[in-house]
Amino acid sequence: MTLAATSAADAGNLVQSVDWAAIAPPTITAVVALAVLVADLFVPKERKQLLGWGAIAGLIAAIITLVPLRDGSRSTFCLTTDADACSYTADHFALVIQFLVLGGALLTALLSLHDTKEKLPPGEFWFLLLASAAGAALLPASRDLATLVVALEVASLPAFALVGLKRGDRMSGEAALKFFLSSVTATAVMLLGVSFVYAATGTLHLTEIAQNLDDVPARLETLAKAGVALTLVGFAFKTAAVPFHFWVPDTYVGAPLPVAAYLSVVGKAVGFSGLILVTVIAFPTYADVWGPALVVLAALTMTVGNVAALRQVPTRAWSAVRLLAWSSVGQAGYLLVPIAAAAYSGDDQIGATVAYALMYAVVNLGAFAVAALVARTHPLNRISDYRGLYATRPGAALAMGFFLLCLAGLPPGIIGLFAKVTVFSAAVDAGLGWLAVVMGVNVVIALYYYLQWTAVLFRAPEGAPADRPAAAKQQTPAAITAAIVVTAVAGVALSGYPQLVLRFAADTLF
Repeated sequence: MTLAATSAADAGNLVQSVDWAAIAPPTITAVVALAVLVADLFVPKERKQLLGWGAIAGLIAAIITLVPLRDGSRSTFCLTTDADACSYTADHFALVIQFLVLGGALLTALLSLHDTKEKLPPGEFWFLLLASAAGAALLPASRDLATLVVALEVASLPAFALVGLKRGDRMSGEAALKFFLSSVTATAVMLLGVSFVYAATGTLHLTEIAQNLDDVPARLETLAKAGVALTLVGFAFKTAAVPFHFWVPDTYVGAPLPVAAYLSVVGKAVGFSGLILVTVIAFPTYADVWGPALVVLAALTMTVGNVAALRQVPTRAWSAVRLLAWSSVGQAGYLLVPIAAAAYSGDDQIGATVAYALMYAVVNLGAFAVAALVARTHPLNRISDYRGLYATRPGAALAMGFFLLCLAGLPPGIIGLFAKVTVFSAAVDAGLGWLAVVMGVNVVIALYYYLQWTAVLFRAPEGAPADRPAAAKQQTPAAITAAIVVTAVAGVALSGYPQLVLRFAADTLF
């Protein structure tokens, strides 16, 4: 072989191959986001609604591309010197989370169709939503710290803008600023941690970090432990774990309701998937560092969230949204339990978090869909505004009652009950009996405010009966109705056949 041929062969070996099918879900979402942004320049104002339908079509196409990947064995952007060290892996864990975030973005898009017609700038909104969804879909498949950080920021930066997109709304601007400043601080701390981990291990790939942490020189061990702890801070912020939760209530209240729904489900999925990847894949050697920390975070998060939700005054403005916000903090505590348990009994516990996240995504998006419906006639969205909802909108009241019972873990919300039992089992199997007791106490606390809200739906409406028909006669946007129906049907299906979700708790996802 000639010298030129040898050089050409070596150059070819340095070029990474790209599996376009594997990266199709986030790629399609990103391309459609750019297409919508460009189309906004040319589509006349009276036809801007087409941008929303284009965004919905793009999200559906991205979800469809998950089907050929269902065997969960595709990797790409691998090192030419080590085929096992890849930056993108479409395994079962990545596919399930990608389905969750793209499905959550799709339901958010349905909820937003009416608002983009009246309250929100359509071109900017759809671009930002799709851009954030693309980052959220990239993150669970990321297998090196650089890609993880980039995906996290791509998911987060458009979300800041989405929160502050209500023009002329002071609360929206303040919420966006608080969300931005706290998130940037957490990201800066996380980047410092990533730099410490890189300095201690000499690599950014998660699998190689795990190998190198087993053999860290004694002089670098403190640096490595500090890097592990600081890296977790950024993801703890995204999961709204206490004490990194302070941005949640004001952000949810200030944001458009569909954006609050998106943050409560997709934003949380981003944080938890990143947390799972760095703890279970990259840092198993330091389980003695992050395990106890996550146990304490789980106990604090579920307790603070549920107690704060319990204290919401039904007649206070935006009390319904605030209760859902604090409820999401409490639910984050439950989601942290299996991850913490993995430090003590292996990564088999991670499936419990995935199963619980799927249940939570369906019913929480459904609850926000009903809240968006009620907000059309009661803009202050107080819990007391839901009184007598069954008399005017029986379908919405029944759906809301079902969603709240699922979140509480009571029949007929069977899937909520089974998901909580799965999380309990993860704690008990890991020898964390005291954490299971704390969770049990918090479940009882949550029962009170969920059942109290459920009861309000079916009480006789206040005021003269003549006051009620105006709200009842107002036409419900078809997209909001579709979102409520889809989430209700999914919740009922999961309650009838919970193994659709709970099987993930028994399977190895990595």
